[in-house]
Amino acid sequence: MVVGRVSRKVILWVLAGLLAAGTVVALVGLRWYRDGLRPPDPSGEPKIVHIREGSSVDAIATLLRAETLILDDRAFKLMLKIEKLGDKLQAGVFEISPAMSGEEVARHIASGEIVVRRLTIPEGLTLEQISQRVADAYLVEDAAAFEQAAVAATVSSEVSMPLPDGDLEGYLFPDTYDFCCDLRPEPIITRMVKELEARFYQPNREEIERRGLSLHEIITLASLVEREAKFPDERPLIAGVIQNRLDRGMKLQIDATVQYALPEHKERLLFRDLEIESPYNTYRHAGLPPGPIAAPGLSSLMAALRPAQTDALFYVARADGTHIFSGSYQEHLRAIERIRGG
Repeated sequence: MVVGRVSRKVILWVLAGLLAAGTVVALVGLRWYRDGLRPPDPSGEPKIVHIREGSSVDAIATLLRAETLILDDRAFKLMLKIEKLGDKLQAGVFEISPAMSGEEVARHIASGEIVVRRLTIPEGLTLEQISQRVADAYLVEDAAAFEQAAVAATVSSEVSMPLPDGDLEGYLFPDTYDFCCDLRPEPIITRMVKELEARFYQPNREEIERRGLSLHEIITLASLVEREAKFPDERPLIAGVIQNRLDRGMKLQIDATVQYALPEHKERLLFRDLEIESPYNTYRHAGLPPGPIAAPGLSSLMAALRPAQTDALFYVARADGTHIFSGSYQEHLRAIERIRGG
């Protein structure tokens, strides 16, 4: 019948239209999916991302999108379902490149590959400054957590050298380290203290015991040398001056100890700063301060262990950072006048 033929034609045309529309929708969806998983920036720099324990797939996708490490969080979550990766994503700290595709990002996180970062701690930093550097390298949750963990109890069972009762100011050895980003401060602190033990304490143990100062006093003296000396060849001389003043019961009058005592660092100390009441203020209190004021390097530690034999009791810095050493106060005043051009 004609009517039947028309109906079949209509049905066929409708089916063909639906098929074409479905194909278009599928192609559009496929293009959206593929575009959403493209690398966001093929020339971009890698970023450090912290995925916290218990993070949901939605939270991880939102974080990656916010860091511009994926282009579309919906396409990313769909891919996780298709590839069955959603349950395999792990918590931790990951280094992710924006040159990676969405699938590569997911497989990297699922691999649980821990970031290893190189950290350099220069000589002369305080515990607070070291803590901030460690945090800035994404090695711990935050600087305060690291500083709070930097106490003798953290490493007392790991080392044989004597440790102070309180914090480990001065005991975190300055060096370049490779650390895993597992966000725990204890392994980092232990490694740095053990480095001090291996590099200084154990090789010189007998000499340290004969020195006439405790290990804590030697490290404290070394921290003063570290902050005062800019040139390695002057470190034993400065240590010798400090030792001479200690032997004579003279106040050390070292500006760096005042800086340590102040609540905030100042580029230039004022006379009123020298009056601050603190056991670290060596203008007011004779002898060594109660503990180190910074982390000394090996050359400063060796200078404190083996101070130069000198008659000098004073030193003053030239503009280039070198010092003039004097055996009397009168000589010291003349040296100051020469430096000032008087």
